[in-house]
Amino acid sequence: MTGLRRTGYVALSSFGCIVFIGVCAMLSGAPLLFPSLGPTAFLVFAGPQAPAASPRNTVLGHLAGVLAGLTGLACTGLLSSAPDLTHPTWARVGAAAIALGLTCAAMAAMQIPHPPAGATTLIIALGLLHTVSQVVAVLAGVALIALLAVAINKLFGVPYPWWHSPAVRERPSPDRGSPWP
Repeated sequence: MTGLRRTGYVALSSFGCIVFIGVCAMLSGAPLLFPSLGPTAFLVFAGPQAPAASPRNTVLGHLAGVLAGLTGLACTGLLSSAPDLTHPTWARVGAAAIALGLTCAAMAAMQIPHPPAGATTLIIALGLLHTVSQVVAVLAGVALIALLAVAINKLFGVPYPWWHSPAVRERPSPDRGSPWP
């Protein structure tokens, strides 16, 4: 795909996904459309063969973010508190920090990197979406974008995995060691 054609594909595919999910949100009244779907759309259409863009990493990364966000809220006693982004408390900062730490740890441990999940966990931990019905809607929105990514990429002949990317083996560069101690 040429540069201009690829740019158009990324833009139109992302646009179409968000419109579809937005219409579903309007019809259902559920918060299926939320901020971290934007970077997810970019990943699945701009870099469809990157491990972070695979449906597996998309779904499991956001799931880890949701569960970690709820854990952060539970640990700080904020599960039923209303969000307040203008006057953060130590409890809210703690919920966000716990959630992000757990999300990053889970994605690293399970080898399911998906950076937009870091935004999802903060959406939950900051209390923006935290009720059972809202959390279910978030997960439904993630499932929708993953399904749409598979369908659109396959429809247009863009190589994209059905579930996960083939294992990528990285060889350490002779002039660089591992970044991990």
